[in-house]
Amino acid sequence: MQAFAAETAHAADAAEHGQAFYDDPTFWVLIAFIILIAAVGKMVFRTVATMLDDRAETIRAQIDEATRLREEAQDLLATYERRQRDAAQEAEEIVERAKAEAARLADHAAADLEASLKRREKQAMDRIAQAEQSAVDEVRALAVDVAISATRQLLAEQAGSEKGARLIDDAIKNLGDKLH
Repeated sequence: MQAFAAETAHAADAAEHGQAFYDDPTFWVLIAFIILIAAVGKMVFRTVATMLDDRAETIRAQIDEATRLREEAQDLLATYERRQRDAAQEAEEIVERAKAEAARLADHAAADLEASLKRREKQAMDRIAQAEQSAVDEVRALAVDVAISATRQLLAEQAGSEKGARLIDDAIKNLGDKLH
């Protein structure tokens, strides 16, 4: 600032002495200095502008990459969420099928158990019926034997030996027809 004031004062002195301002070497130093500053400033400006443009391009590329990565992440997230929903739905279906299969097996086991119990009950009823029939047959046979014995004894006592023997033989022959 002082240099500028000094130059201005020097130019004013020169103007008073009748010299033209462009004849003064200070003027030309000032012009050279301004040109130097302009040239250096232009190069510096160009360098700074290039650096800023490069930095802006780098930032733009990073933003584009971040945007692309974000979109990929969103796509992956959507894919995994869809897979998770599908897996959850499939798990629910598997559970439902397992429950249905378990219910079907329980029903089948209950039906098999019921059929087995009915079969055993029928077998027991058949055995009871056979035992009853066997007991009835034994009682009948015993009754027949007792009746035959009693009849022989009665006839032997009441009738003579010949007539009693004939009646016993006839009764024995007819007894089989009467019992069946």
